[in-house]
Amino acid sequence: MSSILMLSCGEPSNQDLSDDTKNTDEFVWQTEQFADIKIIRYQVPGFDKLTLQQKKLVYYLTQAGYSGRDIIWDQNYRHNLKIRSALENIVRNYQGDKTVEDWKNFIVYTKRVWFANGIHHHYGMNKFKADFSKEFFEFLLNETKTALSTDIIEVIFNPEIDSKKVNLDPSKDLVTASAVNFYDPDITEAEVDTYYKSIAKAGEEDPISYGLNTKVIRLPDGSIGEAVWKFDGMYGAAIKQIVYWLGLAVEVAENEPQANALKLLIEYYKTGDLKIWDDYNIAWTKATDGDIDYINSFIEVYNDPKGYKGSYESIVQIKDFEASERMKVMSDNVQWFEDNSIIMDEHKKENVVGVTYKVINVAGESGDASPSTPIGVNLPNANWIRAKHGSKSVSLGNIIYAYDKAGGKGLLKEFTLTEEEFNLSEKHGDLAGKLHTALHEVVGHASGKLNPGVGTPNETLKNYSSTLEEARADLVALYFIFDPKLVELGLIESLDVGKAEYDSYIRNGLMLQLRRLEPGEVIEESHMRNRQLIAKWCYEKGMKDNVIEKKVVDGKTYFIVNNYEKLRELFGQLLREIQRIKSEGDYNAGKELVENYGVQVDTEIHAEVLKRSEKLNIPPYGGFINPSLVTVTNDKGEISDIRIEYPDDFTDQMLDYSKKYGFLSTQ
Repeated sequence: MSSILMLSCGEPSNQDLSDDTKNTDEFVWQTEQFADIKIIRYQVPGFDKLTLQQKKLVYYLTQAGYSGRDIIWDQNYRHNLKIRSALENIVRNYQGDKTVEDWKNFIVYTKRVWFANGIHHHYGMNKFKADFSKEFFEFLLNETKTALSTDIIEVIFNPEIDSKKVNLDPSKDLVTASAVNFYDPDITEAEVDTYYKSIAKAGEEDPISYGLNTKVIRLPDGSIGEAVWKFDGMYGAAIKQIVYWLGLAVEVAENEPQANALKLLIEYYKTGDLKIWDDYNIAWTKATDGDIDYINSFIEVYNDPKGYKGSYESIVQIKDFEASERMKVMSDNVQWFEDNSIIMDEHKKENVVGVTYKVINVAGESGDASPSTPIGVNLPNANWIRAKHGSKSVSLGNIIYAYDKAGGKGLLKEFTLTEEEFNLSEKHGDLAGKLHTALHEVVGHASGKLNPGVGTPNETLKNYSSTLEEARADLVALYFIFDPKLVELGLIESLDVGKAEYDSYIRNGLMLQLRRLEPGEVIEESHMRNRQLIAKWCYEKGMKDNVIEKKVVDGKTYFIVNNYEKLRELFGQLLREIQRIKSEGDYNAGKELVENYGVQVDTEIHAEVLKRSEKLNIPPYGGFINPSLVTVTNDKGEISDIRIEYPDDFTDQMLDYSKKYGFLSTQ
């Protein structure tokens, strides 16, 4: 897919915070950590400088986003909402001994479930292990008068049942082997393939996003059909609330194009019509004026092993004017990047249209974007809309800044061999990370085109589509971040910025990201597969010239870039090949790349990474507590102001959200 960039091993920012935020020296950024997770807060610079109308728009859009929160829980797994309700009832009502290890482990399990929007790891996809006894859990259920069926209790404690949220192992039935709730449990991959082949129109120039907003179900006669996520359909109770708040947002929209796009989104939610979804995306892409923007609906398909179904997601955005102006040069020169790309001429776009890039500050996130969030987004996903009408790219400036403030230098010190490498990253790592994000989103996802008659990547590249698209965008960023053109454009002072990014990318792709995996696991998540694919392929292909050298010093392994120029050539070669694979729909070549380089883990390196990381006590994942927008009313009951508060308790926010926005869990 083409719309999301996740934070890997730290991409800090030197963004300035405005006066309306708390003093950053006093603000507590990280509030707690548990298991493999740290919980962070973020500030919203510039909110107090908005007009009342703009504040209302932000408030209504965040309320719309939170109203759909239950949807992602149900999408992730069919029993998630019942499990969450049971866990939360216990947390609220248990009055017994909370000093015993079983209770402490129960609380950690509950927090992990909150963080992942379900009982499967948000990144690794495996089901969480309950490190408390089944007997203790049944005791808690009884003590708090909490109802939960024996079948669901068995799901929690039996590791063999629905063990993986998304399974991309090509030797298995991808649908039945995945626990996501996009397909009835008895429906097979072959049935899904046959169904969508029967309804898709061959050779469509502007195809709708088939299956994006539906669950595939078994009909009473045994045939296959779809339950549509819409106002009067599946998830209707939550969608009605989303529509209510979007309707209020229309009334305070900043301009007519923004209002018209919101109206189309409401119509889409009401009808479930994917043609209206396309119309909305075109209108939303063109609505570039104004200081407020948003992402809302069923968007990313990473959680569907077949790549059809969009996970619910919401991000509400306030433009960072100064940072956006600094980076505007990127989108202004997007055609130069396309013309000077290493990809084949027949795969280049003659006219890259409508690409906009902004640095934004998040005001609230929900669904698949929370608590774990992307740091960059590029939408819409439909290739034909991007080619004809353009796209919007954003970097989430205040999120990157908060990650940086809550981070540390321990990992960098541990996994860099020389002072030169460490100092290069210290000096240029901030800018290198931000430029990689910008190039990935603005240039990478906007570049290249499909050959005439080739189906969508979802159809041709199937379960490898997301990994290959993310690899393609990353390679565009890597290829150009070491180009003198960036110096000419004033984006960097020297190519040392590119060197810092090359060091970081290889270090992360071959080693650091492995700390996210448990021993014995393979890589399932598309972004992780992408990073290892690129780093491992370049390491192997560059062996003859010693481009990347593996060194073992005092029992510790390091990967050192010896030749940045030749590494750039390798990035270019791989970019050219992956663009060819996508343009031609070459499934076999794509499969070979991903399976050979992106999936399997070097077990010795993995064990070493885990051992070296453990002593640092730095969780590999981070997620966020959202700010709270609080309305102030006058004596007529009208909103006279909206102020922002920064909660500091993850548990309180999760319980509060379930109480306020549990529109599906209370049915």
